[in-house]
Amino acid sequence: MFTLKALKKNKTVRYGVPMLLLIVGGSFGLKEFTQIRYDAQKIRKKLDPSLEAKVNTQRQSVILEEEYEKMKALNLEEWKNIRGPRPWEDSREYQEQQRARQSRQA
Repeated sequence: MFTLKALKKNKTVRYGVPMLLLIVGGSFGLKEFTQIRYDAQKIRKKLDPSLEAKVNTQRQSVILEEEYEKMKALNLEEWKNIRGPRPWEDSREYQEQQRARQSRQA
């Protein structure tokens, strides 16, 4: 009897043990919930087999040397960097101004 009353009055047993149980139990619970989340994402990401075959063939057909030859064929000497309109500017008006500048320069 004496030990049971002493344990009930002990603050560590009264507050500490339930807190530890909550923390340890919560971590196991969260592990299960996060695992469900990642499993659901894997299932959702799976593609239709016909679509997956198309994607895989497109990835395999790209060869670095071919892409390099395409880039070499481009005329980069006459390239001009033109900035886009700012958020407060009217994009159509800005495009007309850019076209007018290009026609004057040409």
